[in-house]
Amino acid sequence: MADGSVITAGTKPDAAVVRDALGVGIAVGLSGFAFGVTSAGSGLSLLQTCALSLLVFTGASQFALVGALAAGGNPYTAAAGAFFLGVRNSFYGLRLSQLLALPRAVRPFAAHWVIDETTAVTLPQPTRRAARIGFTVTGLTLYVLWNLTTLVGALGAEALGDTDAWGLDAASPAVFLALLAPMLKTTTERVTAGLAVVLALGLLPLLPAGVPVLVSALAAPVVLFMKGRDKGPFTKGRGGGPAARNDQHAQPAGKAPHAEGAKGSRTTMPEDGR
Repeated sequence: MADGSVITAGTKPDAAVVRDALGVGIAVGLSGFAFGVTSAGSGLSLLQTCALSLLVFTGASQFALVGALAAGGNPYTAAAGAFFLGVRNSFYGLRLSQLLALPRAVRPFAAHWVIDETTAVTLPQPTRRAARIGFTVTGLTLYVLWNLTTLVGALGAEALGDTDAWGLDAASPAVFLALLAPMLKTTTERVTAGLAVVLALGLLPLLPAGVPVLVSALAAPVVLFMKGRDKGPFTKGRGGGPAARNDQHAQPAGKAPHAEGAKGSRTTMPEDGR
């Protein structure tokens, strides 16, 4: 059934869904420690650090914000970079709202858990029941652990000394890339991701902290524009292009195309794509 209330072929046992959700929630939740240390090292107070995890709760945006501040970036630029990184969660929500079909009263609270990890666990589920279990278990586990480890990391920052030497700011991006990589299945997606990386790294020494992340978002429209040009009227072998026109002139008007003749000649057919 659509709501997953009965077991049918292609369903997934609840225990398996819970296991997968706990695996993601625990693995990513523990990296909140890295955020707590990095945030405290960038000059944010314990209250500010914990408020970011409680209220923002999207690791990539949080790391982008504290990373830009630690590099001496303008607070408004840092906040803008974090905001635009968080906008992607809105697009996740468009899909998850249809898939989960939660009661209206619950949706504002569930929206706070619409992040990369919950989306990655929820979307592959075969039924609505499995999707709801995966979303809830992942969101709850990750939210509790992320905030607890953020607190521990912020409190223990002084004991670690120079936080930059530990490279803990790379923990959350590494986890994010591990989740993202399997989802890049098409050439367009891979090219977009690669171009975004090139833009961000190439502009890092040239632009103020936080700005390269914003500029890297231009990778998507650039790739889509180039893909649209490849599908234009002059694409080889497509209707309306030179190849198609050559095919039209291959035979005299009013005569049907013929196969290989006595002299071994062969007329190119439009469906040959040549």
